[in-house]
Amino acid sequence: MQLKELSERTGVSAASIKFYLREGLLPAGESVHATRARYSPQHASRLQLIQALRTVVGLTIEQIRTLVKLADDGVPRLELLAAVQRTVLGLDQMSTGHGDVPAQAGDAVVRLRNWPDTPSDARDALDAHVARMESLGVPVTTELLDAYSKALDAIADRDISATTAPEDTNELILTAAVGMHLHGQLVLKLLALAQASHAIRRYKNDAAKRNAPPQK
Repeated sequence: MQLKELSERTGVSAASIKFYLREGLLPAGESVHATRARYSPQHASRLQLIQALRTVVGLTIEQIRTLVKLADDGVPRLELLAAVQRTVLGLDQMSTGHGDVPAQAGDAVVRLRNWPDTPSDARDALDAHVARMESLGVPVTTELLDAYSKALDAIADRDISATTAPEDTNELILTAAVGMHLHGQLVLKLLALAQASHAIRRYKNDAAKRNAPPQK
């Protein structure tokens, strides 16, 4: 397909397509002659990915460039998914790196849930966050980690099953990135609703007790 057809098919303007080509986010089309190129369905798939990462997930051009380069370099799926998670969830901003904080939280959780005991950005980010909570006087007990990780284990299983099935690399990044972003937001909204409901139940009971007439 020609540039105009690619634009019409994807809803991305010709100017934006040319920008993505210049930035290296979109591979060059097959040259037809000096001023014209032919584009494939893979170009349409890549454009869909770029647009979703920009408008839904809110990634920068540089972040998108990093992810699509990994895809184009053919890195293993596990490494690619780790990069998507690191970028979408901002784990590199939460973590202070291996060895900078005690790994007690990560160690405890992998033992509690029998998860693979492998270093990761997610594990570093957990350790850094728990260390920050402790420094602020907010204790994180083993019982708390057990309750939270148990609930999230089932959620994570569903997320990964739903978002990492595609074989096409562009679609894999798209479903994983959008899924991680939106599912993460869904978990936070459900948690907020649960907290509000528990607060209503508890404080309504307290108010009812205070307003109850004295027993004779």
